Amino acid sequence: MNFTQATLTLAVSTMLLANTSANAAQKSHTNQTEVITVTSDFRQQSLLKTPASLSVLTDIEVKQRNAQHLEELITISPNVNFASGSQRARYFQIRGIGERSQFNEPINPSVGMIIDGIDFTGIGSIASLFDTQQVEVFRGPQGTRFGANALAGMINITTNAPTDTFEGALKIDVGNYDSYGLGLALSGPASDKVNYRLAANQYQSNGFIENTHLQKDDTNNRDEVSIRSKLFIQASHHLTIDLAAFYFDFDNGYDAFSLDNTRQTLSDQPGFDKQETAAFSADFTYQGFELFTLKALISTANSDLAYGYDEDWAYEGISAPENIANQDFAYWEYSSTDHYFRDKSTQTIELRALSNAGNEIFNGTTNWVAGFYYKNDDSDLKRQYTYLDNDFTSTFDTQSIAVYGQLDSQLNDKWSLTTGVRIEKRDADYINSLGFSDSDKNTMIGGKLVLSYQQDSDQLWYGSINRGYKAGGANTDGSLPDELRTFDPEYLLNYELGYKVSLLDNAAFIRASVFYMDRDDVQVKSSKTITRNDGSSEFIAYLGNAATGSNKGIEVEASWQINELIELYGSLGLLDTRFNDFINADGASLDGREQAHAPNYQFNLGMNYQPNENWLVSLSVDGKDEFYFSDSHNEKSASIALLNASLSYLNDNYQVKVWTRNLTNEDYASRGFYFGNDPRDGYTAKQYTQLAEPLVFGVTLDYQF
Repeated sequence: MNFTQATLTLAVSTMLLANTSANAAQKSHTNQTEVITVTSDFRQQSLLKTPASLSVLTDIEVKQRNAQHLEELITISPNVNFASGSQRARYFQIRGIGERSQFNEPINPSVGMIIDGIDFTGIGSIASLFDTQQVEVFRGPQGTRFGANALAGMINITTNAPTDTFEGALKIDVGNYDSYGLGLALSGPASDKVNYRLAANQYQSNGFIENTHLQKDDTNNRDEVSIRSKLFIQASHHLTIDLAAFYFDFDNGYDAFSLDNTRQTLSDQPGFDKQETAAFSADFTYQGFELFTLKALISTANSDLAYGYDEDWAYEGISAPENIANQDFAYWEYSSTDHYFRDKSTQTIELRALSNAGNEIFNGTTNWVAGFYYKNDDSDLKRQYTYLDNDFTSTFDTQSIAVYGQLDSQLNDKWSLTTGVRIEKRDADYINSLGFSDSDKNTMIGGKLVLSYQQDSDQLWYGSINRGYKAGGANTDGSLPDELRTFDPEYLLNYELGYKVSLLDNAAFIRASVFYMDRDDVQVKSSKTITRNDGSSEFIAYLGNAATGSNKGIEVEASWQINELIELYGSLGLLDTRFNDFINADGASLDGREQAHAPNYQFNLGMNYQPNENWLVSLSVDGKDEFYFSDSHNEKSASIALLNASLSYLNDNYQVKVWTRNLTNEDYASRGFYFGNDPRDGYTAKQYTQLAEPLVFGVTLDYQF
């Protein structure tokens, strides 16, 4: 599908029709929708008045979809995709930009992830959603606010805060594939000046893969524990302290690939995908200065990650003469496993000063923000691979220092101008057991210029230019030629126009944006293929810089509470991506080709029907266009439309819900490859896919006390 004039016309017409129909409805309708606040920008403000394209997915959306994990929620946001490449989604793509996997090489993610102020970029597979307040998805570069990990955007997860009165919540899930979950949250005052919140959740499932060789149905299982604790401390009249501590233990199987592209596998050594993380954050807010408020933010996270799989996806003897039709391929098989063990440690320190009301500069027209940021990120890797004589080990240590500033100027009662800049210096040191070492230093500059027009209290127009960046680095495989060893930083300029309106006394809203991204020195993954003596293949992945690229599109989100019975909502993302002057590792020109994991359209349409105060029916459809799996081959996914539904019984203190996702049991892929791996056909190259979630259903009890 191409981004044609007809498609653009359809999108604009849809926006105008939605606006017209909403305005034509009864103005007297009373709205029950609460105001949504964006919490992760420098200053909190309502979503309606935030001049940027972002989605705020609240606990309401989490409960409607019965989303246990971010991957089951995130595609509600337009132009957001993910690559599972492991047991849980770890890498996300926004507006067609983002990594899809990580093996040997250190990577610089294009999409960052923060949970309660702690940086989990690149290891977001522990993003469970129990007791979550909201998920904010920033689309487009966030160079001023978040820096190098937000070239394409940022995902910020905020869990529920401590309360000053006692409350509790209990959640029980039971579903197919022997799935069950149990969550408990307790919150309240510990003293006059201290409030607490504790939340614990365990989720288990056999997973939706059957290993027919081992005759097991739990080789791709999920066993996930999340424990969170928070404290709010009123230390003095001027000083407040927010503390958060987390423990995650995800002990999941990884047996996701089938030689027959089904959910039946033949591996004799199923893999694993584990993450054990302990993390802590502290947010100090001091308001004792007349001119500004001072914030100090500190975080640390230590993670042990283990990831491995059966590389041949089969059992020994699969190509024995009695097991194959073509005897020419008898005994062609190989057997190997590939295991990765990482120790990752991240520490951040941030100092931020924000001007107080009444102390604006430039004749009282301009609020200001100034800050300093430091990040230390260390990662140690051990790879155990059948075809290595010895274990491969590496260390990758980075230090980043940044200074930033932002001015928010009120030009008059309707026009405002925001200017921001961030200068970041990054030092990286890498060494591995093959004798390769590299030191890389980058100084990068990002920023934004945003002009907004507040037409009235319910309508906002804005135009913006944002510059994002991510650091360069080095490829680590010893067999690569020198010219493929290093790659440069990538930069991106994002031009955007947006419109937000609240209608019918806040009973309806429309949020729309049009954007164009100009990418320079695009970092893309390519690969070289080495054929072994036994006919099997080894793939060496590496990062390189395409010359340029462009990404453009439209994003629309809308909702309408028609009356007390019916709510309609939806989102639409249209995307066109292109490479310019790019030759991949195989010498093929990708000039003009679409970028990987960048579907031309995504949509979500839903309805909530509440015939009375006790019953709620929810229906939604998620759709996505086909997309290339990789920049190194031409294989594509299929376009999909998935139906989700739930029936809820609502009571003052509890809710019981019967729910389902992918009701029609569609088969669709979240990751795809092209190579030969089946000895039964002589290792003929073909498409292999990792199939995503099939029909899942269950019953959930939510109880509040």
